[in-house]
Amino acid sequence: MKKNIALSSSPLSIETCIRLAESEQAGAIDVFIGTVRDQTEGRKVTHLEFEAYEPMAIAEMDKIAEAMAARWPIISVVIHHRTGFLKIGDVAVVIAVATPHRKAAFEACQYAIDTLKQTVPIWKKEVFEGGAVWIAAHP
Repeated sequence: MKKNIALSSSPLSIETCIRLAESEQAGAIDVFIGTVRDQTEGRKVTHLEFEAYEPMAIAEMDKIAEAMAARWPIISVVIHHRTGFLKIGDVAVVIAVATPHRKAAFEACQYAIDTLKQTVPIWKKEVFEGGAVWIAAHP
């Protein structure tokens, strides 16, 4: 399995993530793109700030990739997550998963984002009009 795991304070490139996942052996590449929305629970969001404990976050994302390879025929996986200040519409996370067939790509990609939100030490500060709150990077 080929993997590319990264945290970045710079904007993420969806096209680069897809290119990194591409393989002649792949019949499917499933891509999840998480973006910053303008509201949460009825409150208007002005921006987000992400912080991560980088060594552990990279290690946990690598564990996710390895767990995926144990369950599905993964050819390649790309997991890139932003840190720092993100405005509305910015891309916060890109996950690209290449497999021989689409079902495995869909399942593995969903597993990756669900597990990332549960286990990776990334924290999100949601800044609202009139306030802010730090939360884990999961719903």
